[in-house]
Amino acid sequence: MPARPGTMGLDFGLFLVFWTLMMAAMMLPSVAPVASMYLTAVRRLTTGWPLVFRVGSFVVGYLVAWAAFGIPAFGIALLGGQLAASSPRIAPWVGAFLLVAAGIYQLTPLKDRCLSHCRSPLAWLFHFGNYTGPLRDMRAGLFHGGYCVGCCWGLMLVLIAVGVMNLAWMVGLAVVVFLEKTWRYGKALRIAIGFAFLGLALLVPWHPELLPGFYMSRGMGM
Repeated sequence: MPARPGTMGLDFGLFLVFWTLMMAAMMLPSVAPVASMYLTAVRRLTTGWPLVFRVGSFVVGYLVAWAAFGIPAFGIALLGGQLAASSPRIAPWVGAFLLVAAGIYQLTPLKDRCLSHCRSPLAWLFHFGNYTGPLRDMRAGLFHGGYCVGCCWGLMLVLIAVGVMNLAWMVGLAVVVFLEKTWRYGKALRIAIGFAFLGLALLVPWHPELLPGFYMSRGMGM
C-alpha cells in the first residue's frame, strides 16, 4: 500500500489500534534491552505465571503511552488529508512546519535528557522498585514509555508527514530510534538528523511530493 495523505480511511478507533501496533513494531528493537533488564529484576522476586503477568503489564503500560500519542497523531494525519484535498497550496507549508518542529526538537536539551534516560535505564529500574500495588508494573512501563515518547515524538511527526504507511520511512526512522539510544555516536546522529529535517523542510514548499502525508497526486482518491 503506497503512502498517501490522511488516515488511510480508518476511523479513530481503528487508527489508534493500527498506530499502537506500528509503534510496537518500530520500538521493539530499542525497548528490548530495557524490557530484558526489567525481566531480570522481576525474576528475582517472581516466578511462573505471575512473572509473565508482571512483564506483560510493563509492556502494556509502555504501549499505553504510545497509544495516547496516537490521539494527536490521528488529528494531524486527518488534517494532512483534508489539506491535501482542499488546500493543496497550504498543505506543503504545514508539512514543512512539522519538519521544522521535529528538526528543532532534535537539537534541544529536552530531547537529550529523554535519550539519557533511555540510554542508561539502570538507575530508573531502582526507581521502579519503589512502586507498589497491583499496577506497579504498568506504571513502570508507562513511565518508561513516556520518556520514549519524549525521545521520539518529533520523529513520529515526520512519519505522519511522509505518510503513516510509508514503509521505507518506517524502517529508516526505527533504525534512527535504535541508533540514537544505543550507538556511541547517538548524540552526533541526533544533531545530524535535526539539521537534515530542517534542510528537507526548505525543499518541501517547492517539492510537495516529498511529503506524501500532505500531498495528493493527480488522480488519487481519498
